[in-house]
Amino acid sequence: MDTHQNHRITVCTSCKHKGTDCRPGFDLIQRLSAAIAAAGAAIPEDFEVAGVACMAGCDRPCTVAYHASAKATYLFGDIDPDEDIDDLVAFAQHYATLNDGWCSSLDRPGKLRISTLARVPAAMIELKPSHLRVS
Repeated sequence: MDTHQNHRITVCTSCKHKGTDCRPGFDLIQRLSAAIAAAGAAIPEDFEVAGVACMAGCDRPCTVAYHASAKATYLFGDIDPDEDIDDLVAFAQHYATLNDGWCSSLDRPGKLRISTLARVPAAMIELKPSHLRVS
């Protein structure tokens, strides 16, 4: 495991529960930060938890992203600060061990198996079709 990957969990702070002004992201950041710290050596010390104004998951609050250098990024929705902390910490532990960040939904704990909004590859490779070659 490379412990110099600058792992980050980003939590949307704009998400609201429908019909309310409740923004669960702020509560989730506090709870998740405490849980990551309490996990100790099970999670690399470079794992940060931060907030961001919007991740465009407004219909699925609260949204949470996992990302690191040279790893696939995951975006999860419908995260509840009261119920999903253990799954988020377990995924942080697992994600830290993945060289490229790639895993199947079966490898994600609990609710994260069904609440994945996106998995974005670490890098895009541009392929040029042979018929477009310039001579």
